[in-house]
Amino acid sequence: MREWFYERGVGEVRAVLVESRRIVEARVRVEGVVEAGTVLAAKLVRGGRHALARADGVDYLLPKGAHGMTEGAALAIEVSREAIGGGEPWKRPLARVSDDAPRPAPAVEGRDLPFPGADDELAAVGWDDLLDEVRSGIIAFPGGELRVSLTPAMTLIDVDGTLPVGELAVAGARAAGQAIRRHGIAGSIGIDLPTVGGKAARAAAAAAIDDALPPRFERTAVNGFGFVQIIRPRRHASLFELAADAAPFEARAILRRAGRLTGAIRIDAHPVVVAEIERQSDWLDRLQRQVGGAVTLRADPAVPMSAAHAQSL
Repeated sequence: MREWFYERGVGEVRAVLVESRRIVEARVRVEGVVEAGTVLAAKLVRGGRHALARADGVDYLLPKGAHGMTEGAALAIEVSREAIGGGEPWKRPLARVSDDAPRPAPAVEGRDLPFPGADDELAAVGWDDLLDEVRSGIIAFPGGELRVSLTPAMTLIDVDGTLPVGELAVAGARAAGQAIRRHGIAGSIGIDLPTVGGKAARAAAAAAIDDALPPRFERTAVNGFGFVQIIRPRRHASLFELAADAAPFEARAILRRAGRLTGAIRIDAHPVVVAEIERQSDWLDRLQRQVGGAVTLRADPAVPMSAAHAQSL
């Protein structure tokens, strides 16, 4: 049985699709980022091939233009790609002209997890392992591992391991397809598989990707060097892209862990993580209401960014 779980925390909403007690798809919705699928009332700032609309102080590129409209006109737009942030802060969010009235993005049916609750249901299905994968860029699978790297052009996935080459190509292709879905990787994706001889072996690796990755996507054939490219619609940042913006990513992560404590607590974290928490005007107030006590922040440059910890006082 597959089911979406939602956990609403300070600074983000964590959404996971769970099957057989394992996360098969995950998404983090960061507060302040307008979700893809949202329809907004906007004003056309610039027409033509590089049309631009502004809604609530945010500029949205309109790749398909706004035909028949003049600058300054009121219009409705539907967000088609959220602001990516992180390593690509210059990329504006994308939208298209819509005939719909302003509305939030369509909701996906799922179960809201109590947070903080008596049991950490998200951790029980592998949430902490998921974060470790995006921090390190390393995803293990039986007989090998994936190394995920972000580049300005695409997300690259390198496959390596100890299995025989043909088996490794198929197992790595399957693991890469699962990782793409699990971490919400989209846009242009390159997978570097072991070089295998013969069309049949390359076709088997391609079929493993197709079996692991649900539509919609396009891909090339696996070439003679073991490389295959995939294109998926890019509607929001992947977990890897969120982790690349390390300070806010780690700040939200420690707030989740701290939120499961009770009473007065202290958070020890790298100075940039502490600064990020302090920069958000209401995060501490919300955390203090969750734990039912005062929260003290202690900046310590000796604490790695990913190793912030919280303790009861």
